[in-house]
Amino acid sequence: MTMLEPKISSVGTNTVRPDGIDKVTGRAIYGADVRLPNMIVGRVKRSPHAHAIIKNIDVSKALALPGVLAVVTSDDFPEPVEAILQTLRGPMPAQWDIERLMARRKVLFKGHPVAAIAATDVHIAEDALDLIEVEYEVLPPVVTIDDALAPDAPILHDDGLDSLVEDLFQPVDGRPSNIARTVEMGFGDIEEGFSQAEVVLERVYETAMSHQGYIETHNATAIWNQDGKITLWTSTQGAFGIRQNVSRVLGISLGDLRVIPAEIGGGFGGKTVVYLEPIAALLSRKSGRPVQVTMNRTEVLEATGPTSGTRSFVKIGATREGKIVAADIRLEYEAGAYPGSPVAGGARCALGPYVVPHQRILGLDIVLNRPKTAAYRAPGAPASEFAVEAVLDELAEMLDIDPMELRDMNAAVEGDRRSDGATHGSVGSREVITTTSEHPHYRAEITQKDVGRGVAMGFWQNGGGESSAYANVHEDGKVTLITGSVDIGGQRASLAMQFADTLGINYEDINSLVGDTDTIGYTGNTGGSRTTFATGWAVYQAAVDISNQLEERIAKIWEVSVDDVNYSPIDASLHGPGDLVMTFKDAAAKLPATGGMVQGRADLVSTNVGKVGACFGAHIADVHVDRDTGKVTVLRYTAIQDVGRAIHPAYVEGQIQGGAVQGIGMALNEEYVYNDDGSMANSSFLDYRMPVANDLPAIDTVLVEVPNPGHPFGVRGVGEVPIVPPLAAIANAIYDAVGIRVSSLPANPESILRELAELES
Repeated sequence: MTMLEPKISSVGTNTVRPDGIDKVTGRAIYGADVRLPNMIVGRVKRSPHAHAIIKNIDVSKALALPGVLAVVTSDDFPEPVEAILQTLRGPMPAQWDIERLMARRKVLFKGHPVAAIAATDVHIAEDALDLIEVEYEVLPPVVTIDDALAPDAPILHDDGLDSLVEDLFQPVDGRPSNIARTVEMGFGDIEEGFSQAEVVLERVYETAMSHQGYIETHNATAIWNQDGKITLWTSTQGAFGIRQNVSRVLGISLGDLRVIPAEIGGGFGGKTVVYLEPIAALLSRKSGRPVQVTMNRTEVLEATGPTSGTRSFVKIGATREGKIVAADIRLEYEAGAYPGSPVAGGARCALGPYVVPHQRILGLDIVLNRPKTAAYRAPGAPASEFAVEAVLDELAEMLDIDPMELRDMNAAVEGDRRSDGATHGSVGSREVITTTSEHPHYRAEITQKDVGRGVAMGFWQNGGGESSAYANVHEDGKVTLITGSVDIGGQRASLAMQFADTLGINYEDINSLVGDTDTIGYTGNTGGSRTTFATGWAVYQAAVDISNQLEERIAKIWEVSVDDVNYSPIDASLHGPGDLVMTFKDAAAKLPATGGMVQGRADLVSTNVGKVGACFGAHIADVHVDRDTGKVTVLRYTAIQDVGRAIHPAYVEGQIQGGAVQGIGMALNEEYVYNDDGSMANSSFLDYRMPVANDLPAIDTVLVEVPNPGHPFGVRGVGEVPIVPPLAAIANAIYDAVGIRVSSLPANPESILRELAELES
């Protein structure tokens, strides 16, 4: 696709962010900042048990407390209209979508909501929670994958849904199980492939359940008006997804529900899920007042969606020259209390960077008494690619081949087949590998004792889906751009920049806003590395719509055929016959005389998911391992990534650095620690250890730009890939430092000391 280059170009520069002033001055309105007249406070009563039958709930004492205006239990939720709910991660009973929000027959994780109250202030609300009496029959908890797969394991979903449950869960030896579904991918002949292998490595790897760690906790503010219409303010990555879910759960019309996305204090995939919104709405209906419900940090950790803990069985065969000929992979992913782990994403991406002619991938979605998992940046990919990249590092050592050379000879390129059966479009894998191999960090000599270097690749396909954009041209030549994509990582800026360059106008002349479900057309979530790519398509088309309308308007003024008028972004002007020229601003000034304001529209622009523009990265990590304490210190870190074209380089670098730090956290610190009774032992930021600035060196970034031919500006998504390589890069560096092949992450001091002791024994 050829773009005319504007004389004034903002793409590729570090423009001022539209939301910057409000955020640094404290005027930005986040979800918990919403204030409404007569607003009251909501709080949620949660189960202290991981697995139990609810025998009885008595709310009478809570209702009798002065200041309590409403109490909600599962009885207040309507029965679902449809029996089966189709989700991105497979079908499930619609009843479970409600029971996840408010337990009905059983509680399935500690922190599972059982009731909610609304009161005139927070102190009364919290006192009222203690007055709600719940009688439980405690059941044995299923805490680990081994617990869930044991022949005598308690079955979580024995709730009388009969054939619905039987169709969703896989029987084992004729008995019910906790395996919700299986995912199978691959091609070729696996036996034939391994018969060609001269070297075979077979290993098992584990990763721990970990949380996205966003700073802002979940919140929802609701008004259920007497006319039946509901307005919701919430911290979310996608207002339309929230609207659809709340509409379905409460059985109300989409047209009667307005969702307004507040500013968001981080999400990383975890704020695409409904937790509090229906509860706030029901409390508002019962009380007749606006209600705001928020979570504390313990509630976030215990009762929202982390990513799966996993176990990966990997068998890879190669020739002595280093050519991979076969791979057999089994992935076991924790789904939490309800089906829906990201195991399919792990299966798609495990071998994504490579050509493997004979491959088989089996993924298991396993339920257990933990909170239901949610998306977390490249959902499923960090764990499966950690396993593959760790095996490749060991294979490179065994064959005495440079680790990047091994990856280069097996790299997937355009036209190669992926595990899910699709073929790679234009990709920058070779460019990333070459840049990594030639980087001074990779070539630098290591001279310190107990210091090692590791490298790993990462892959994620570009997200697509539907987006909308509206743009209003004002008489003074300025434009209000409205999109439906919630701004998490700078989307207001990156979208306005693409819009500006499509028309050749100044970025500073654009007021870039995020709309709500009543002011903009349907737009998918901000996630999946889709927004700058997919909504970028929408703003491009909205800008083209404006140029077409201006040609029609000015043709009337000039009294010429519209075919003789052409808009050029090179000088942001309209050109007609002879010497007729009119700038964008002059044309805008004449709009009132030619029919009024022009609005460019792009409704439901649909982009292909993963067909073009897949993303590759490679990370280099240097670490020091303290043999006395087991502490691993990251000394130097470089992230190389093909970004297609960096619309706003500083934002792109920030995305890569942030993803790398989260991956380093998974590799070294972050994990859910559970007691035998299914209670979380580290449900605070004091005990759930995330890396902070003084734990890390500066994260160096290298932006490789191989333009994506499937986008007018060459954009590839950048947000997902950088969380994928750190797990293996850190593990491989630890081996290089002290000779330990880390197979279970996080590699915390306790595990390192244990491994060192075994190595030295």
